[in-house]
Amino acid sequence: MGRILAIDYGQKRTGLAVTDPLRIIASGLDTVPSHTLIEYLEKYCAQEQVDLILLGYPKQASGLDSDSMRFIKPFFNRLKNKFPHIPVQWVDERYTSKIAFQTMIDGGLKKKARQNKGLVDKISATIILQSYLEQHCR
Repeated sequence: MGRILAIDYGQKRTGLAVTDPLRIIASGLDTVPSHTLIEYLEKYCAQEQVDLILLGYPKQASGLDSDSMRFIKPFFNRLKNKFPHIPVQWVDERYTSKIAFQTMIDGGLKKKARQNKGLVDKISATIILQSYLEQHCR
């Protein structure tokens, strides 16, 4: 059984999370500059079996697409073309950044550490993945 990989895509940087091979635990993987993401994923998928990619779908509280969809949809298409053998699925990512920030506070991280936007992105990807696991794999 292969891993599930979650992506919290941003214009500047992207948070990544992945399951263990048994799909029990969601863990933060990395934060990478978005312009190098496809190259990073090529290397990762060459080393690890990935059976599903989840891409965060940013929506407004009203349920409408957020403005960031204008650069996420082209990435979605590039991802599907680059990895045609791996299904790519949208996952609602509303409030994940707020939840990630609160998780950092609850975890006792100091203010300086909470300003690390890359860490917020990685935690957000982990939250996206964990919520998917809770809904689909239990």
